[in-house]
Amino acid sequence: MAVITIDGTQLTVPDNKNVLDCALENGIYIPHLCHHKDLSPLGSCRMCIVEVEGEEEVKTSCTLKAKDGMVIQTKTPKLEQLRMLALELLLTGHPEDCSTCPKYGNCELQMLIQYIGPKTGRMKLRTKGFKVQEENPLILHDMNRCVLCGRCVRACNELRGAGVLQYQKKELETYVGTLHNKLLKDADCRFCGACAEVCPTGTIRDKLINSEVKKEDAIVPCRHACPAHTDIPRYIRYVKNGEYDKAAAVIREKLPFPKALGMICTHACELECKRKEVNEAMSIRNIKRYAAEHDTGSLWKGKGKQLPDTGKKVCVVGGGPAGLTAAYYLRKQGHDVILKEALPTVGGMMSYGIPSYRLPRDIVAEEVQIIADQGVKIEVNTKVEAPVELLKEYDAVLMTIGGHKGVRLPMEGSNLPGVILNADFLRNASMGNETGMGKRIIVLGGGNVAFDCARTAKRLGAEEIHLACLEAREVMTADDEEIEQAQEEGIFVHPAQTFERITGVDAVTGVDFMNVESFTFDENRRAIIQKEEGSEHHIDADTVIFAVGQRPDITEEAGLTLGRANSIFVNDIEKDKSTSVEGIFAAGDAIYGTKSVVMAVESGREAAEQIDRFLGGDGDISEQLAPEETADAYIGKCPGFGYMERKETIVDAPEERQDNFRLFDHGICDADICAEAGRCLQCDLRLQISRPSLWGDFTDNEEA
Repeated sequence: MAVITIDGTQLTVPDNKNVLDCALENGIYIPHLCHHKDLSPLGSCRMCIVEVEGEEEVKTSCTLKAKDGMVIQTKTPKLEQLRMLALELLLTGHPEDCSTCPKYGNCELQMLIQYIGPKTGRMKLRTKGFKVQEENPLILHDMNRCVLCGRCVRACNELRGAGVLQYQKKELETYVGTLHNKLLKDADCRFCGACAEVCPTGTIRDKLINSEVKKEDAIVPCRHACPAHTDIPRYIRYVKNGEYDKAAAVIREKLPFPKALGMICTHACELECKRKEVNEAMSIRNIKRYAAEHDTGSLWKGKGKQLPDTGKKVCVVGGGPAGLTAAYYLRKQGHDVILKEALPTVGGMMSYGIPSYRLPRDIVAEEVQIIADQGVKIEVNTKVEAPVELLKEYDAVLMTIGGHKGVRLPMEGSNLPGVILNADFLRNASMGNETGMGKRIIVLGGGNVAFDCARTAKRLGAEEIHLACLEAREVMTADDEEIEQAQEEGIFVHPAQTFERITGVDAVTGVDFMNVESFTFDENRRAIIQKEEGSEHHIDADTVIFAVGQRPDITEEAGLTLGRANSIFVNDIEKDKSTSVEGIFAAGDAIYGTKSVVMAVESGREAAEQIDRFLGGDGDISEQLAPEETADAYIGKCPGFGYMERKETIVDAPEERQDNFRLFDHGICDADICAEAGRCLQCDLRLQISRPSLWGDFTDNEEA
């Protein structure tokens, strides 16, 4: 260790550590621009110069090594004059009007100008005349703003090992670019964003950063988009490295159904994946599935959190994903949990809504067993009619009854024999009961549930199946893969159709439709439909399946205040799931309508936190299952990285799958999984880069 003195303050610092970092870490601000804590010192900007007692020449503090006995001054007339000169030289080639810069108010150079003082105007300004490079995905380069601090080059080469950015020459101007001015994709850029993160001006910046969310959420949008905020980049990295137990442990820290969600998750994360801007989004759901299917459980079985018994009793009403999740985490918090399910098995829509060709029932049973093994007591065939009465026996009640009641549109013919509701149809099909369908089916609706109905009818032997919805094809709510696979199986899809009437006298004979020219909603969410004049047409059928939504099967006789569409009223869907009766909470589809399994899981987690606090706990249901490890940021070169194509799953041919309920999508194969995981941009590595030390961070110290 060395004892040095900076501006009269004595510091004990490591030998040979650069003086700039020694000062900054001890609350002493020295202006700087080219320096960054994570990068090798360069000293080119001359902003960090200091005077050292006994030395004639000024020194750049970022390259000056600390030695015992050094006495250093950072503020002298000579230093101020030299810094002003260096700053003026930097600014001769920088645009004058800061207010037009997208980085205005968040620019290190601007803050440096404010610290050192206003420009004197002694230097002649020059225009560099570089064309702003906007052709690259994710990253914009405007070399007219560059001050050649070199941070981006060092980050690309030293932090990442990608070697894409280098110093280049254009006549008399030096600039930062790729070899032969290739586009980043052609120069094998990894699109990690490190260059944009360290750039102190607006020279290299992000194209698609959402300023309405926290920075870390904008940087890693897949994790933010996941309702449960699973650490997606982390588990993808583990899969790439073949560490499947670690990957599964990361997933299980937030999701108790990794296998099920690996098959049926609506993958909102993929819609926000930055990789899609380069070519195609990551196959995140299938990577999750692969990790779960190759997990031995070594990192979580018998090793997770389990607090001592609290003596508190909780009753969870409804055994779907929200209820099972809440029960699991409440048990881990030490509470005695009993789950009551009206149907013969638990699982909710995972067991009675999503067809088994998408989600085999043994997968659901396997993951439910883990919850039961945690100590949750499960009672099936037990319908709760009066939840308020449960408070006589339990300290808290959670209503997670889902939305098991289909919606019948109030239209002509909707009560004819042959009209079936989606929830009833899928539940009967799942249980092996008679569904009441005929041979010619029309499904009304355009979501995933509608396609589940149509494809289930196909497998049950329907001869002709049509699916019609109000939405145009490009805005249908069903996943594209659902629509495409249904069409491959011979199902006729009719977007942009109004349902005029169901025809028939004693039974359904078909449906009359009209074409939709436009379909929007007003400010009150009422549908505004413009029909194409003279477009009336009819499709024959003996069965109509309404698949236009589901509602909770509950009445006001249950003693709870109900909201829109028969939902259970709660004070706040996310932050306060308490109902109109103290001690009774609600979560999942029962409070917000039909959404997705992963949203139900997150709703169940939130309910568990809130109920635990209600019962006197701290509400902290988090647990660490995967080891704490810092990812290697040196990702290196990867030829052709930007052009690596998304790996597809192995799917049975239509003729092999359309007449049975066997699982037909077998996920990504062993030979492709590493390559698919290797396509990840690893956006989260950017969060490891140190925040710059700004003058504003030290103003309080200087005033003191």
